[in-house]
Amino acid sequence: MNGRPAASAAATAQALSARQSLWLLAAAIAGFAPMALHLPQWLSLAVALVLAWHAAVLRHLAQSPPRWLLSALALAGAGAIMLYYQTLFGRNPGVALLVLLFALKLLEMRTLRDGYAVVLLNLFLILSQFFYTQSMVSAALSLFAVTLSCVALLIMNHPQMERAAALRQSALMLAQATPFMLFFFLLFPRISSPLWGLPMDAHAGLTGLSESMAPGSISALSQSDAIAFRVQFLGPQPAQSTLYWRGPVLASFDGDTWTAGRGMAQKTLPYDTKGAAIDYSVTLEAHGKPWLFALELPAVLPGDAYITADYQLLAREPVRARMRYEMRSYPGIVAGAHEAEARLHEALELPAAGNPRARALAAEWRAESGSDRAAIVRRMLAYYREQRFSYTLTPPLLGEQAMDDFLFASRRGFCEHYAASFVFMMRAAGVPARVVTGYQGGEQNPVDNTLVVRQSDAHAWAEVWFEGSGWHRVDPTAAIAPNRIEANLAAALPVGEPMPLLARPAFLWLHDLRYRWDALGNAWNQRVLGYNPLRQRDLLIKLGMQSPDWRSMTLALSLLCGLVLAALTAWALINRPRLDPAERAWHLLSHKLARVGLARRPWEGAQDYAARVSAELPARGTELAAIASLYQSLRYGPAATPGSLDELVTRVGRFKP
Repeated sequence: MNGRPAASAAATAQALSARQSLWLLAAAIAGFAPMALHLPQWLSLAVALVLAWHAAVLRHLAQSPPRWLLSALALAGAGAIMLYYQTLFGRNPGVALLVLLFALKLLEMRTLRDGYAVVLLNLFLILSQFFYTQSMVSAALSLFAVTLSCVALLIMNHPQMERAAALRQSALMLAQATPFMLFFFLLFPRISSPLWGLPMDAHAGLTGLSESMAPGSISALSQSDAIAFRVQFLGPQPAQSTLYWRGPVLASFDGDTWTAGRGMAQKTLPYDTKGAAIDYSVTLEAHGKPWLFALELPAVLPGDAYITADYQLLAREPVRARMRYEMRSYPGIVAGAHEAEARLHEALELPAAGNPRARALAAEWRAESGSDRAAIVRRMLAYYREQRFSYTLTPPLLGEQAMDDFLFASRRGFCEHYAASFVFMMRAAGVPARVVTGYQGGEQNPVDNTLVVRQSDAHAWAEVWFEGSGWHRVDPTAAIAPNRIEANLAAALPVGEPMPLLARPAFLWLHDLRYRWDALGNAWNQRVLGYNPLRQRDLLIKLGMQSPDWRSMTLALSLLCGLVLAALTAWALINRPRLDPAERAWHLLSHKLARVGLARRPWEGAQDYAARVSAELPARGTELAAIASLYQSLRYGPAATPGSLDELVTRVGRFKP
């Protein structure tokens, strides 16, 4: 008879104990909890109810559902997912189905075989968290869930194992796996884009500057503490007031909204570089748009990047994953002295009608100043100061004549109000002008000396064109709230104004903690998530690999993993439990009998085991009784005769079931 498969099947069909089921439930909760934020609310609530139902069953407060009900719930859940996503293919519906079936599997879990299936599904669920986020927090939560899954496995295989012993053994197993993880991380051939970048649903929830600007768009963005990008300067950090990070340039105005102008991107700079250069690197967070950010004005183009005629950097594809690029800028450049007539005409366009009071004031200034465009700029800035304009994140709503309402009535606005009204007045006065959006300033982290630019640093300013020199930056906000440019947003807003949470005075004590957390997150992003093919190649060359390719990396990976596996095997052999000769002979007897389906049970003593086997093999009863008696006398008796051990070894060696 084939005893081993039958014994294995019997073992996996063994019923789960309450303790084993509770550990499986704990591992399932740890695996599901981080996913709840990425699933539809109705599905997260449904799974939470299923988990609570399973807990009630384990506490004998509810009955397990029948199979027909589980089947009905599975079909209903799959149908709801289909209706919600309009498909069953892709990342989001696939993960939703996995979560649903995983939760329902818990309700039908009865045997060890079911428990093994739950652990396997839980590991897949833990892995799916990285489809959405690869942060340090998600990695720590995943490690915790994997540890609980290992503990559940150990307790399923060793029901009497204490909790502390299971935790220690699980930690030891994960520690033994750590070298393999490191080798695979360092040597497994990298690819440029993540495997989980599935079409249509791979990127969502990204925020940042838009290609258009309307009243309130940037002030709403400035409420966010989210990081836009980080900057590492190779030399001293420039003055805060000079940190203008150029983004979308808005040249078209329809009376309400400013949008990006017309023009083709190119691979060569449309201006000459000169003056003192600033070298730095930018780590840009995903924002789902193609623009890159650099100090005005950039002197180099990142790989696969372009620059427009209005000096905006663009990536080939929308930035859907964190990216890092090296930059050089020349802040002293004034470009566009020989600007194309079509671009100057675009920078003068206004709607045919609307805002008559603003147009009349601009015409008055033009008549008084003539061709002196600088004088018109000075008149506009003086108007902001003299008319007591105020800087606020909560300006009143404007009517159809938005510029008139702002300039002559409310006089309360954020940077987009000042940039938009300034450019409108310049155009009405015959001065070519355009709106530039981006970020201004940033916060230096003293822990790692990186400049952190947040969404709250979003800003809008203006550019005007002077004949013979080119485009000049004019920031109207500096005339109203100079602290915004020289310090930060919080320093410029009046007391009581809403501002980002951690910028509020009540939370200043959290700054040091945030600095350390940001520095740690930056190190994780740069060294772990930023370990791309280029960095892998550079590291392997430094380690002595002359020309790293997939063949050499695979060979090195195989050799290193083989060496570690051999070392762990040797360590296990050296530290294995030492059996005395009598116990070794007894184990040999049990092994022989296991081949015919009569393996010794863990709790059986020598006499009980011999009696049970004798009932199955009557012809071997006398021999088994003698072997059991010899073993008991050698292991537990006060003294054994000199030839007892040799006799036991001989009898066991000759024994044939």
